[in-house]
Amino acid sequence: MRNSKKSLWQTVDWITILFFILLVAAGWFSICGASYDFDNAGLFDPSGRPGSQLIWIGSSVVLIFIIMMLDDKFYNVFAYLIYGFFILLLIATIIGAVANLPFVPDIKGSRSWLVLGPIRLQPAEFAKFATALALAKFMNGYGFKLTPRNFFIALLLILVPMLCILLQKETGSALVYLAFFFVLYREGMSGYILLAGICAIVYFVTGIKYSEDVVGITPLGELLVMVMTLIISAALVGAVAKDKRNMWILLGIVALGYLAAYIVSLYIPLNFVWVSYGLIAVLGVYLLVLSLKKWVWSYAVIALFSVLSVGFLYSVDYVFDNILEPHQQVRIKVSLGLEDDPSGAGYNVNQSKIAIGSGGLTGKGFLNGTQTKLKYVPEQDTDFIFCTVGEEQGFIGASAALILFGLFILRLIWLAERQNSTFGRVYGYSVASIFFFHLLINIGMVLGITPVIGIPLPFFSYGGSSLWGFTILLFIFLRLDASRKVKH
Repeated sequence: MRNSKKSLWQTVDWITILFFILLVAAGWFSICGASYDFDNAGLFDPSGRPGSQLIWIGSSVVLIFIIMMLDDKFYNVFAYLIYGFFILLLIATIIGAVANLPFVPDIKGSRSWLVLGPIRLQPAEFAKFATALALAKFMNGYGFKLTPRNFFIALLLILVPMLCILLQKETGSALVYLAFFFVLYREGMSGYILLAGICAIVYFVTGIKYSEDVVGITPLGELLVMVMTLIISAALVGAVAKDKRNMWILLGIVALGYLAAYIVSLYIPLNFVWVSYGLIAVLGVYLLVLSLKKWVWSYAVIALFSVLSVGFLYSVDYVFDNILEPHQQVRIKVSLGLEDDPSGAGYNVNQSKIAIGSGGLTGKGFLNGTQTKLKYVPEQDTDFIFCTVGEEQGFIGASAALILFGLFILRLIWLAERQNSTFGRVYGYSVASIFFFHLLINIGMVLGITPVIGIPLPFFSYGGSSLWGFTILLFIFLRLDASRKVKH
């Protein structure tokens, strides 16, 4: 047993651990810079945020040793049990919120925290690694292939915790689960499903951004989405069906159709959206004829894609007006430049940009950030912690932090690829995807590129649940990776 543990620590990936130490250390210094005056306490005072975070860091070290000492088979054997436990915990949180129980308080409009005496935990942070384990175990089955049935089951494993977290009004945490689609893509999911997801995002943004713009009598948002649908559908004929000839024929039909409509519009008012309807109908019929003639199903699927794209376009307004909360609608409009609300929904982002810009090339120095010291940036030690990095360390420090994160994620992908088992590889890609999603959305949020949805920056944002969740997520993978060469 002693030799086994010795070999375990010899085979663990110390490079990744070094990345972890550097990120946690940089995160702690950033929390110091963001909240030193805010708490009116010393850097090591446990009543202040820096001191409190040190306690969480120390407890994370204990967690690391527990994770590394457990047998690697433990995570595979008990994956579903761990997943079920955290699903029950999420459901209990929802029930507690509905029943207005005191251990599920309302914190900033969200009832997703469990408060048990001095301990305050957010189950959504821990459900990520539980979902990654369950997905890895499911896809580790003998002779597993991502058939439609298996894809549906994998989708359920992802959507169940996502739905529970949405019911807790934690939209940001719920959206993180979209990162698992990168894992499904790596394990055999059609790239066209990923393309459909990207198209949905582009259609949504385009439809909302240009929803109130009109050219003549033509709604610009609808027209742009339909033009994109026609071009993408024609391009798919060449890429999927490998039929370049019919791809150019379809593109020619679209071009001639719009040209004829433009000539007509010079004499009478013409709504180009109706022209687009006609072109999509022509494209759909043409593809169905090709599908029946050549007995190739891909033409029919592309026709279905074009029809569903139009259906999605007209669901955008309903989703935006009836499903999203009013504050979420405002944040999206501010991000897309549809509204200018510097004192309201856009306040956080504007102040964050000012803080980052004021740092210049080299920054103002540790604990010398004026924007953070004067508390201009809300949530400056949690969701908007990166603005502290930009102000105190400048462009150089902010770039160094992003490079460090980038190398860390690339290292995780490399480790995932070298796994001997599907379980290890799937879990590894889940870890890399979650970290990438958090980094992308948080930095985009701080810079005003993405809507403000409240998502922490790994190892930087203040919070015990966040730090514990990311630590457990990472070190389970390092334990699995270390066991590849350990001889029990």
